[in-house]
Amino acid sequence: MTTVPELVPSAPGGARELFEVEEIAGRTPWQLFWERFREDRVALVALGVIVVEVLLAVLAPLIVRAVAHPPNAQFPQALDPSFGTPTGPSRTFLFGTDSVGEDVFSRVLYGARVSLEVALVATALAVVLGVAFGMLSGYYRGVTDTVISRLIDVTLAFPVLLLALGIASACSLGNGCLGGLIRPGKSTVIAAIVVINWTYIGRIIRGQVLSLREKDFVDSARAIGARDRTVLFREVLPNLVAPIVVYTTLVIPQNILLEAALSYLGVGISPPTASWGEMIAEATPIFATAWWYFAFPGAALLLTVLAFNLLGDGIRDALDPRTAG
Repeated sequence: MTTVPELVPSAPGGARELFEVEEIAGRTPWQLFWERFREDRVALVALGVIVVEVLLAVLAPLIVRAVAHPPNAQFPQALDPSFGTPTGPSRTFLFGTDSVGEDVFSRVLYGARVSLEVALVATALAVVLGVAFGMLSGYYRGVTDTVISRLIDVTLAFPVLLLALGIASACSLGNGCLGGLIRPGKSTVIAAIVVINWTYIGRIIRGQVLSLREKDFVDSARAIGARDRTVLFREVLPNLVAPIVVYTTLVIPQNILLEAALSYLGVGISPPTASWGEMIAEATPIFATAWWYFAFPGAALLLTVLAFNLLGDGIRDALDPRTAG
């Protein structure tokens, strides 16, 4: 907001006096979003935690080379010499060792890489599919809407974890699925997550498009001869950015948990690749004697999911004008 001088008459026929009149500067929706978002300290802290975790995951090879051991290297001499059991945190092994002498610290770092990679890639693919099918369903309606909506209803009728288990189990054998396109490991987990999650964003986008297609600016675009593709990408899609951003930030932690659950149940990321879910599964039987093997990957999973959830809540509140104070 700026001030500009303006001459205003003090009385009819009298001398003019100089006053300062405030001029209101316009702000874009993203400027308004940032002003609201930066007031949410919890969301800012959550964003900081996520940035630090991403940096740790990206720099994991350098960190491990400097202060730890390779994630898949086994050190039997590091186990308890009397009983051959895992040993706790020490200067040599910051987070202790697991049952075969692997460095828990390095495996937690590399597990962050796996969790973030799977969650981000799966979320991106699910959002792209959901937005595409949701826009087609809501804009064209009719037979297109019926077919896509019934497909979404059938998919949502299955229990999420049971459907993911079935897909992951089927693609974890032999050469995988779709002629080897989906192979056991990361691609299987990503495929299972995408098949489940595109339906949620698809239903949200469909509802938004059903409302937007009746707006005046869409009618105006059609009246001047704009093609359907032009209307969808230039008129409708820009108005879907806010719900897409909010949904994306809220679904990432769900996908991290789903990847951990599949790995925990043995149909996700397989050893020797480090995964938080697989580490927790291995640590469960020896939790009473090796708490560190369970606690550190569990804490990393908890902190990551909590940070993404708090960030998603902050973004949702900042994009919602009804929450503006």
